[in-house]
Amino acid sequence: MNQIATATVMGLALMMGWTGPGGETGVVEPGASLQQLAREFEFTEGPTCDAAGNVFFTDQPNNRILKWSIDGKLSTFLQPAGRANGMCFDAQGQLIACADETNALWAIAPDGKVTVLVHHYQGKPFNGPNDVWVAPDGGLYFTDPFYRRPWWKHTTMPQDGQHVYYLSADRRRLVRVATDLRQPNGIIGTPDGRTLYVADIGARKTWRYDIQPDGLLTNKTLVCEQGSDGMTLDRAGNLYLTGNGVLVFNKTGRQIDHIRLPQERWTANVCFGGPDKHTLFITASKGLYAIRVRFAGANQAK
Repeated sequence: MNQIATATVMGLALMMGWTGPGGETGVVEPGASLQQLAREFEFTEGPTCDAAGNVFFTDQPNNRILKWSIDGKLSTFLQPAGRANGMCFDAQGQLIACADETNALWAIAPDGKVTVLVHHYQGKPFNGPNDVWVAPDGGLYFTDPFYRRPWWKHTTMPQDGQHVYYLSADRRRLVRVATDLRQPNGIIGTPDGRTLYVADIGARKTWRYDIQPDGLLTNKTLVCEQGSDGMTLDRAGNLYLTGNGVLVFNKTGRQIDHIRLPQERWTANVCFGGPDKHTLFITASKGLYAIRVRFAGANQAK
């Protein structure tokens, strides 16, 4: 752990000056290069940042949530951590986490106290909440695909499909809001609370929905023929998808950049962090990486 916490930031090669097929300039800040912050994990996931810009992420097989502070220090925030997967901060500073170990959604207070928000739908356990987004009104949208885990006792899918759910801000109403996806995974919404993006990794597509006042979704629209594990948005409306490095698409669904991580087999998730939220943090298999980009993140804890 000490070796990780004091790891020297390494500059790694990155294709710079990337230009999309429509002539758009890429998102990477001129002169910036990919940095390896730490690389002694089993599998990193779920990055999200707090109001100050500190980044929290998970090392799921080792059952811990870690913190990369704005001054470049690594520490363990919570262990054990429910085999946490996707995470997102709410306006009260609670860390909302998909607790994969118990198929539940948790709210984790700054002192580490855990509150179980929801753990079943219509009397049956979830398949395994995977990623979550906190809407401006405090409601929660989360995906529930099925990936068989070695720490589960069950071997079959508890629910009748792999769906997207909405939990209201008062935590009294839980509804399915998307039921026609093959395997929903990454999820993110816009800061105004009007639009939700969901990646169907099983169908290799990413969709956009309009969010209604009651939390339900309408106007399903294809964004791109690309699935994703995790995702985020910047303030220019660009969408960052993961898997083979980080693929960046503009508002029209055109690819405008590709941030490559050739030393890692899989890029799981992304978030913006740092004091000015202009640093893209990337959880990719064994490591945590960062790169400066031209636009600040769209969704940040207040």
